[in-house]
Amino acid sequence: MAGAILGPVVNGIQNGLGVSGSLAGLIITTHGLFIVLTSPIAGSLIDRYGPRQPYVLGLLLYAIAGGAGLFIDSFVVLLASRAVLGVAVAFVYTSITVLIYNLFAGRRQDKAMGLRGSANSLGAAVWPLVGGVLGTISWHLPFGVYLLALPLGVLAYLTVPEPTLDSTRGGNDPDNGGISGVIREFQRTPLLPLVYGLYFATNALLYSIVVYYPQLLAGFGVSSSFVISLYLSALGIAGGVSAYFYDRIKRRFNYRQLTGVALVLWLVGFSLAAAATSPLLAILPVVLFGVGQGLVFPTVLLWVEELIPANRQGQFSSYVAIAGYVGQFLSPILFGVIADPFGVRTVFVTAAAFAGVVLVLAGIRYAMQ
Repeated sequence: MAGAILGPVVNGIQNGLGVSGSLAGLIITTHGLFIVLTSPIAGSLIDRYGPRQPYVLGLLLYAIAGGAGLFIDSFVVLLASRAVLGVAVAFVYTSITVLIYNLFAGRRQDKAMGLRGSANSLGAAVWPLVGGVLGTISWHLPFGVYLLALPLGVLAYLTVPEPTLDSTRGGNDPDNGGISGVIREFQRTPLLPLVYGLYFATNALLYSIVVYYPQLLAGFGVSSSFVISLYLSALGIAGGVSAYFYDRIKRRFNYRQLTGVALVLWLVGFSLAAAATSPLLAILPVVLFGVGQGLVFPTVLLWVEELIPANRQGQFSSYVAIAGYVGQFLSPILFGVIADPFGVRTVFVTAAAFAGVVLVLAGIRYAMQ
């Protein structure tokens, strides 16, 4: 919800506050920067004090900072509220992860993380439509949806238990913090940075679709923002469905195999996008990517939990958020180098080639073990 619900009202914000389109776009992206900056702090505090209190407080802060846009008419103040929203998201995102780690186990943990991924994907499909409808009344009104976090915060305070496992506490162990401690953990578990890299790549590829698919569709004469939103909603729905059934799928495949399935889906999907000749044929690529994304999201979070020390769950799960949001931020920059001189289809050719190369390298590495 954090950024998606405001996408349809960027033009309204621009006109209402009298700022340029680039400045209005900062209302969508600023929270992501502050998620990256504050996630490590959130993770350390969660390790020290447990995930429940940061989760509840994060939800309340989310409601206050997000809902403030209902009343703000100053660009600078609105931008500041978006920065605070990013802080709130950092705490909520990582707290949810650690709560699932500690409150569920085995297949129930797979199910919970799959449901979390499903909610994440379906939200990406639903909230832009909600924002668009509310934005027809006023550009302020979509900000009111953030207030849903207020009753959720109260409900969480009343119902969510604090995990009793000592593993949620990091204590004062000097190895818990600092870059040197992270480097040592990466050296001890070389697979861990590759898992973060998988999540970075997933988000970079996702935003290659978000940014460049409208240009591809424009080549077919599709220019309506509503029709374009339906393609992106199809992506979210596909991801929501595959994540919903994640626990059942996980019974048949391990993490490496699930990653391989996602890469195959992306290789085929991006290849079809590059070769699409009509709006109808352009539907299948986003569906295939969405199904793969729905598998990768819970896989990354559960894989990280298996690889990290129990008393540093907050710290290392916070890096998942960092990898994801940095991937989103860099995606237009990385693919823009290709799109500007060679055309939008080259973006999808490159994405397909990337998925294919990673799939081959992963297969070689697995065969050599």
